Amino acid sequence: MGQLEDMAMFVRIVEAGSITKAAEQLNIAKSAVSRRLKELEERLGSQLISRTTRQSKLTQAGEQYYQQVNNILRAVDAVNEHATDAPMRIEGTLKMTAPLSFGLMHLNDVIDKYANQHPNLRFDLDFSDRRIDLIEEGYELAIRIGELQDSSYQAKPLARIRCAICASPDYLKRMGTPDTLEDLEGHEFLQYSLGQTNSIELIDAQGKKHYHAMNAKIKATNGEFLTDLAVKGHGITIIPTFIAYKKLARGELVPILQQYQLPILNAYAVYPKNRFLSQRCRYLIDFIAERFGDHPYWDDF
Repeated sequence: MGQLEDMAMFVRIVEAGSITKAAEQLNIAKSAVSRRLKELEERLGSQLISRTTRQSKLTQAGEQYYQQVNNILRAVDAVNEHATDAPMRIEGTLKMTAPLSFGLMHLNDVIDKYANQHPNLRFDLDFSDRRIDLIEEGYELAIRIGELQDSSYQAKPLARIRCAICASPDYLKRMGTPDTLEDLEGHEFLQYSLGQTNSIELIDAQGKKHYHAMNAKIKATNGEFLTDLAVKGHGITIIPTFIAYKKLARGELVPILQQYQLPILNAYAVYPKNRFLSQRCRYLIDFIAERFGDHPYWDDF
């Protein structure tokens, strides 16, 4: 192995958090990673990672080496990608995670077209609503919806995410259609349980925010499940239009309290801040942003 490969392996160990996890991400034996790290340290004449049976952490020399090596690897990647006589060739493996419903409902055509454009590219996709640690689990890219909390990530907006407060015609016929916030009292609610609040936020025409506490009849971690239960008459739900747009268009769900606006969210492409973003990721981010944008097709119901 050359010096650049050893540098990349060292960075992977640091960012994965352990030799074991780095070996899993690189799909090579743990013993091989340990041996190469030892050889690197011997060549440099300095211990980079202090290792015990319980934990490992960077030494002071290791911290300095990590920062310098990161800069070198990013510069090498940039030079390789911008070589003027090299044709654009998107290849390698793009490891990406996205929310379950968003991935299943809206990324199929995106990945189909992108894969056809770049036949040498492989994909490793995780559709899940769990918050994955991109660095620890070796992901290049994530699509996240909502406000971003982690300052170790960079983010680029991909699409506006609007929500609807709605219920089925049968439910509204049986329980009455709320015309005011006060009318919500006594109604059943279906709540997305991974959300960060138990109240509905509604914004009136003057921009004033109003809140109504939800005492949910049913909570679930999946929006499609809640949408189907709403269609079956189990209550009122607040759901992203990218999930409910077809049922809203067919009249299976009816928007209520339309004199108010729900907060508008964003879908973001998220990636580790200190890593060089590969060409395959940059092109995919631009491809998705161009396809969805501020007025995505699912809002035309």
